[in-house]
Amino acid sequence: MKFSNIRLSAFIATSVDGFIARHNGKLDWLEIASNKNSPDDFGYHDYIGSVDCVVMGRNSFEKAVSFPEWPYHNKRVIVLSRRWKYIPDQFAHLAEHYSGKVELLTVELQNQGARHVYVDGGVTIQSFIQQKLLTEMTLNQLPILLGAGVPLFGMTRGDQHLELISSRSFDSGVVQSKYAFVQ
Repeated sequence: MKFSNIRLSAFIATSVDGFIARHNGKLDWLEIASNKNSPDDFGYHDYIGSVDCVVMGRNSFEKAVSFPEWPYHNKRVIVLSRRWKYIPDQFAHLAEHYSGKVELLTVELQNQGARHVYVDGGVTIQSFIQQKLLTEMTLNQLPILLGAGVPLFGMTRGDQHLELISSRSFDSGVVQSKYAFVQ
């Protein structure tokens, strides 16, 4: 499915072996990048500044609300969940709930004027990839092998062709690769 007026992208950190979290959901290994005395945010500030809307899964939302500060001020946040019927009351001011198909959500967002949507969370990113909706993805590979955990990519319906837009390395050892999905 091709949309001309909306960009759907992911910006995510992975271990070299492709995991985005430990099996228990912990993200402690992400501190490796910040423990290298690097003030660099790997372009995240500029990226999030370009975003109209954040679409994430329930697990990612639960992680985000556990942070000391809400990371998505002034952003529309939509949480995908079939388990939840609504956003818990204490967080209802932060996000909206959506339980439908990602294709329909994309149409709704485009019709509402969204230009750039940040797709976050492993299962959510996989859903957008499966439906050929994700237009680009920035992978920040941290120099660590976890050996096991929550994988970024699951089974795909056939090959997913990517075009490398850019790649660069940082003093911290992080390698950032930005890809466009070839539809």
